[in-house]
Amino acid sequence: MIERPGNPPWGTSGRSPSLTTVANDGKTIRIGLLGCGNVGGALVPLVQRQADAIEARTGLRLDITRVAVRNMSRDRGVTLADGVLTRDAHAVATDPDIDLVVEVIGGIEPARELISAALVAGKPVVTGNKELLANVGAELFATADANGVDLLFEAAVAGGIPLIRPLRESLRGEPVTRVMGILNGTTNYILTKMSEEGAEYGEALAEAQELGYAERDPTADVEGYDAGAKAAIIASIAFGAKVVAGDVYHEGISGVTSADIEVARRLGYVVKLLGIADRDPATGDVAVRVHPSMVPVHHPLASVRESYNAVFVEGDAVGSLMFFGRGAGGAPTASAVLGDVIDAAVNLSKGTHGTIGSFGKATIRAIDETSAEYLVSLDVADQPGVLHAVTGVFAEHGVSIRAAEQEGIGADARLVFITHQAREADVQATVRDLRNLDVVHRFGGFIRVIGA
Repeated sequence: MIERPGNPPWGTSGRSPSLTTVANDGKTIRIGLLGCGNVGGALVPLVQRQADAIEARTGLRLDITRVAVRNMSRDRGVTLADGVLTRDAHAVATDPDIDLVVEVIGGIEPARELISAALVAGKPVVTGNKELLANVGAELFATADANGVDLLFEAAVAGGIPLIRPLRESLRGEPVTRVMGILNGTTNYILTKMSEEGAEYGEALAEAQELGYAERDPTADVEGYDAGAKAAIIASIAFGAKVVAGDVYHEGISGVTSADIEVARRLGYVVKLLGIADRDPATGDVAVRVHPSMVPVHHPLASVRESYNAVFVEGDAVGSLMFFGRGAGGAPTASAVLGDVIDAAVNLSKGTHGTIGSFGKATIRAIDETSAEYLVSLDVADQPGVLHAVTGVFAEHGVSIRAAEQEGIGADARLVFITHQAREADVQATVRDLRNLDVVHRFGGFIRVIGA
C-alpha cells in the first residue's frame, strides 16, 4: 500500500504548499519526477540542457515542475527552483497541474500505485522500472490503454540502447523467433576481467563493487535476477505474450571459475551471461532463460566487453539485428527516459497515445525441455576404464559427444566434453549420474554452448 501524506517514506503533512494551480499555455509540458537518484539526478540537467533544442523540434517546452524524493535535505547535485522538491509522491502523481509523470524510484510498491494513480488521472507515464514491468506490466499497460495515455519504458531493459521501441514499432510485423543478448553490465564486467586478466570471480566482483558497477549486495546481478526481469519484458514485447519474471529460468555466474574460463578460451569460446528468449514457430511455445553460455570467439557477442550490453534479435524476414551500447548508468538511462518523455509529450499535445497491444497467453517451455550443446568437465582417476565408464553414462541418457579431450595425468587428470545438441533434461540426468561415479573425483564445469 502507498504511504499517504504524513506516513514515511513519501508522505508529508497534507498537500505540499508548492503544488499550486498554474495555468498551462498548451506549449509547456509540466513533468512530475518521482525519484531523483542516479537516473533522476541525470535526467534533470539533461532536460535543462536540451529544453531549447526539444522546443525547436517539437514546439513543446519540457519543464520539470515537481520532484518527489524521500530525503529533501540530501544534496543531489542538481539545480532546482525553490518549492520543486516534495516528499508527497502521490500528490505529484495526481496533481492536475502535472501533465506527465516520470517514475524512477524502482521496486514494485509504491511504484505500482503511483503509476496507476497517474494513468487513471489521465497522465502519460515514463518509467525505467524493470522489476515492476516484469511482474505486473500487463496490468499497467491495460490501465494506460483504458485511460488513453502512454506508458513508455525504453529505459527498463537496456539502459541507453534503443531496443523496446524497435521491437514495439519497427519490428511489429516481424515474426521474431529469438532475442538473445548480454543484458547485465555488472556480470559482463566481471566475466571480462576473468577472461582477459585471469582474475578469480571474487576478485573481479570486488573490483566491480569498488567502481560502482555492482551493489554491496550483488545478488540481483550475479545470480541473474536482473537479467531475468529484462528478459521477461523483452519476451513479452517481442512475442506479444504475457511473460513474467517467475517464468524465467535464471542461473548466475557465481559458480563460474577461472578454470571454466580457460577451458572455454582454449576451445575457441568466451563465457558470457546471456538472456535468451525463444519462440517455437510451430507451437508458439516460449522459453526464456538466463545462464552462463560459451560464445564462439567469432560471434559478435564475444567482443562485447566490460559493462556494455548487446542484444541480438532474430526474425524470419529481417534475419539478425544487433543492438549495442551502454546498458546501465545514470546518463545513458536518462537519455532513454528523455526519448520516451518527448514521445509521450508529443502524443499528449496531439491527444493521441501509443498502445502496446494485448498480450496472448504464453505457453512457457520449461528449461528441461530446451536444447543446447553443453560443456561438461570432470576431474577423474587416471586409470584404465575411466573413459569407458564416463562415456557410457552419456550414452545411457542418449547424449552424443561432439568433442572430448583429457587435460593432465595422474591425480590432475581432467576430462572435458562438448556434446552435440541435446535435451536439457537428458544432460541433467547425465550430470547426476556422473557425480555418483566412483572414478569421478570432482564435477567441474557445466556450461551451455550457443551455436555460431
